[in-house]
Amino acid sequence: MHHETPLISTIVVGLCLAFVFGLLANRLKLPMIAGYLMAGVVIGPFTPGYVANQELANELAELGVILLMFGVGLHFSLQDLLAVRRIAIPGALAQISVAAAAGIGLGMALGWGLGAGVIFGLSLSVASTVVLLRALQERGMVKEPRGRIAVGWLIVEDLVMVVVLVLIPPLSSLLGGVTVPVEEGAAQEVARLGFGPVAATLMITAVKVAGFVALMLLVGRKVIPMVLHYTAHTGQRELFRLGVLAIALGVAFGSSAFFGVSFALGAFFAGMVMAGSSLSAQAMKDTLPLRDAFAVLFFVSVGMLFDPTVIWTAPVAILVTVGIIVGVKAAVAFGLMRALGHDRAAAATIAASLAQIGEFSFILIVMGVDLSIVPPEARDLVVAGALVSILVNPLLFRLLDRKTQAA
Repeated sequence: MHHETPLISTIVVGLCLAFVFGLLANRLKLPMIAGYLMAGVVIGPFTPGYVANQELANELAELGVILLMFGVGLHFSLQDLLAVRRIAIPGALAQISVAAAAGIGLGMALGWGLGAGVIFGLSLSVASTVVLLRALQERGMVKEPRGRIAVGWLIVEDLVMVVVLVLIPPLSSLLGGVTVPVEEGAAQEVARLGFGPVAATLMITAVKVAGFVALMLLVGRKVIPMVLHYTAHTGQRELFRLGVLAIALGVAFGSSAFFGVSFALGAFFAGMVMAGSSLSAQAMKDTLPLRDAFAVLFFVSVGMLFDPTVIWTAPVAILVTVGIIVGVKAAVAFGLMRALGHDRAAAATIAASLAQIGEFSFILIVMGVDLSIVPPEARDLVVAGALVSILVNPLLFRLLDRKTQAA
């Protein structure tokens, strides 16, 4: 019967297995993302038994990406970032650079091209918002100075990844992937100015992104809050929820259809603009269940892409990948915090907070595979590294808690 209703069966089986494995992960006091990824592995094409429809799962994952990025935008706080900018900005940029360089080194050792190494390294450099916020919330650290530094650090990482996601498609051919087509008329006009194909693509992309950003900042900042307030004054809670979702999905889809930018960027700006409204907290609360559901499907779809055979075919590469995520990133964060005068407790908290990867890593590496920049093996290493780092992260925090209590 499930073959006749692939969409329903993919959603139902994915959510049910995610629930089961999520319960198991919670029971073991592990981040539930690990459970969702394992649910995807179980229904993926590389394990026996039921195999979910991969194409439908990918489309559901796109919805998950839109709502995840919308949530990132809603959580974005320029004030929080500015309060810790002196440590968060240089720290995040340094950590991204070192982790990316280490990833490039591993990629080159595995015989990949430089472009593949860059995408792979960047995928290892950015921590998971979901994992980090949960760890801080469980310990009541979100409002503490070290918690603010961790959140600000993560905001910088997220902003860098948003820029990277915009730049990868136009630079795809330069990175060794497929060429992303642009409008012939626009490309010809730019070519007449003496620019090469890559430069022309970058210029066209920059113009489109600038146009979209200008529209959102000049028009969206007024229209979106106004629509929210008007909808809220109707007194219909259901209509308000629908309005929030319509704005998130509509802006994401419109940004792609009319400006050629990614769903992720459109959703991020929709959330960021909405965050300026006094109703943003209510919007966040009302859309949380649906965002959680599609975020779960996103992680399940990523798990479906994982080939478990990489565990015994490339164990050394997995160990090095985990070492970069857990060891190199943590060491850089700890060293920078200490160099800037923070105590060992604060430095250790930031190091543990960022010693994992998550949603942005998956979005980035999947894009790299889709554009033929990186081989599928790179995706398997990123998913394996994410699973291990997400499993290890709570242990790092428990060790940190014991040392804090002992002190």
